[in-house]
Amino acid sequence: MAIKVFVPKDATACSLGADEVAAALGAQLGARVELVRTGSRGLFWLEPLVEVATPTGRIGYGPVGVADVAGLIAAGLLSGGKHPLCIGPVEEHAWLKSQQRLTFARVGIVDPASVDDYVTHGGYQGLARALAMSPADIVKAVSDSGLRGRGGAAFPTGIKWKTVLDQTAPQKYVTCNADEGDSGTFADRMLMEGDPLTLVEGMTIAGLAVGATQGYIYCRVEYPEAIAALKTAIAAAHAAGYLGASVRGSGKRFELGVRVGAGAYICGEETSMLESLEGRRGEVRVRPPLPAIKGLFGAPTIVNNVISLASVPVILERGADFYKNFGVGRSLGTIPLQLAGNLKRGGLVERAFGVSLREILEVYGGGSASGRPIRAVQIGGPLGAYVPASQFDTPLDYESLAAVGALLGHGGIVAFDDTVDMARMARYAFEFCAIESCGKCTPCRIGSSRGVNVIDSLLAGDRPAEQRRLLDELCETMIQGSLCGLGGMAPFPVQSALKHFPEDFAPRGRH
Repeated sequence: MAIKVFVPKDATACSLGADEVAAALGAQLGARVELVRTGSRGLFWLEPLVEVATPTGRIGYGPVGVADVAGLIAAGLLSGGKHPLCIGPVEEHAWLKSQQRLTFARVGIVDPASVDDYVTHGGYQGLARALAMSPADIVKAVSDSGLRGRGGAAFPTGIKWKTVLDQTAPQKYVTCNADEGDSGTFADRMLMEGDPLTLVEGMTIAGLAVGATQGYIYCRVEYPEAIAALKTAIAAAHAAGYLGASVRGSGKRFELGVRVGAGAYICGEETSMLESLEGRRGEVRVRPPLPAIKGLFGAPTIVNNVISLASVPVILERGADFYKNFGVGRSLGTIPLQLAGNLKRGGLVERAFGVSLREILEVYGGGSASGRPIRAVQIGGPLGAYVPASQFDTPLDYESLAAVGALLGHGGIVAFDDTVDMARMARYAFEFCAIESCGKCTPCRIGSSRGVNVIDSLLAGDRPAEQRRLLDELCETMIQGSLCGLGGMAPFPVQSALKHFPEDFAPRGRH
């Protein structure tokens, strides 16, 4: 019987040579092994991470290059032999063992293309329970769990679903916003590539909950591996009867398709995404009506992000009480935190809400890659506030971060050491907004460009007191007057940089 060897097919692992390592293993081991391409465990500094199934569990080796393959085989790779690249039993690795993986429980473990493997590892148990429940009871379970949107707005998922359920309409939709565009974020991509059937299952449960028969996953074009994995998983689920005219013989219909966006950041905003799905230019809609009442093609529509929907199966499988026992206050459950920037150990950490930022940076991130002090951390993407070192003991939950003027957003954490120029980072926030604005509202379209000019004038020493006053007024105008979060949040990094790092905004002359 062939021994199973696991090599990630995750985009990060592949960018570091996983495809070449897999090819070398296949060429040198041949029929002795069954080569399984999985997702990534999220330990990016160890990618490509090769694992081998042994009687005592999966033994890991990493980071493995093509030049290492022959030596690994000679050292007894297939029996978990000792080698300088061996990290021991993967499940016992301290970085993984201390996490609380609910949504990412199968990522890096299962074959993403196999329904059988998914079911073997506990998949579709949530759907089985949902099929035995009424729509109202499914919605109640999601509401009772305390699940809030993981895309950034943190709106209670159950309220959205109940609003759609309460609408009387011949057609309803479930849409997944997989237009992951924030810098330093990759949780959506990792899940879609490594365990797409969790998302498929979550969307199917959502359809049963509100009476929707059609779902769409809106994924950005920059994610070709994720798009391919989703399409393969959907076809496999359909063939196994988990999608289609009668889901598992229940008589309830749910179909699912993938739609590819052109990569506009604004389409991460839910109404812009709906416009794009309908074949129009991605542009913010004026609300009301809300998408839950009048969304895709004018029908009641659930709009949730990947992690929100992928959190649903475990809630239905193990119950609302199980899920809400994780977390603190009104921030319940777990959150996938993505570690990027100037850190020794980048990757994905899933922990219950309430873990401190310091623990994430020091215990998981290992401190800065440069060895210099971490000066600032941006949480929540390019529109997130900058958190100074004096606030690193802040718990990572929605309310605690809001109390210090920050936001959790999609859980991206980007670290900067003490060489960072915070005035330039503030300028980038406006520059980014100017490039990505859909142009529909004046505060965002004009304000972002003016913000770049004002910061340039401030740094050039051109009437600095006046420029600072203009900058404050401009930020307030954008926050209060923009139609969506792009213009409304672009000032957050600017205001936080001004507050915590005022010395970086001293006039320095024109460049």
